[in-house]
Amino acid sequence: MHSEYDPDDNFARAFHTESDVDEEAALEAVAWQFLLLVNPGDEDAALAQFRHCQELLADGGEPVWSLRDAIDWRAGFFVSEDDAAGAIDAIEQLAARYDLRIDWGTDDTGDEDFLEQAEVPALVQRAFEQLREHHYTLWTWETGEHAQAGWMTLQRDDEALRMVAGALGFHVRTGAL
Repeated sequence: MHSEYDPDDNFARAFHTESDVDEEAALEAVAWQFLLLVNPGDEDAALAQFRHCQELLADGGEPVWSLRDAIDWRAGFFVSEDDAAGAIDAIEQLAARYDLRIDWGTDDTGDEDFLEQAEVPALVQRAFEQLREHHYTLWTWETGEHAQAGWMTLQRDDEALRMVAGALGFHVRTGAL
């Protein structure tokens, strides 16, 4: 006897066309989890960013870009791929939230010669390696533009971040090259 019902396929049975899943509520729940991950230990910041994200979504914003705007220069960064000074500043601000400093290999990160030689992906990797020593992960995501973007999470949340970010449409990888 053949049946289309597979008792071991719980996922397929959970969501089907007759399902009463509130997609907006589901998106908000996943966005909230994302914001908690990129604001480790700072639920107040996550809540403020969540409210901002809700406003952007209500105005028709796409989830990825609404979240990017909500966390930008608060819990995330988005800089041109050739903006070494911007990358350093943004990553330093993220690290400073947890009393961490990045050694960029120079005493003066504003030095023009240093900045001309610095490449943003190499700076991200340097920061990633140093943050791992303190059990944090620096993430980047594929923006589809000539930009570097990302955020920090606790290292123990690596798998959760991959799942939540993927569910939101972020294509993520660690800051390691």
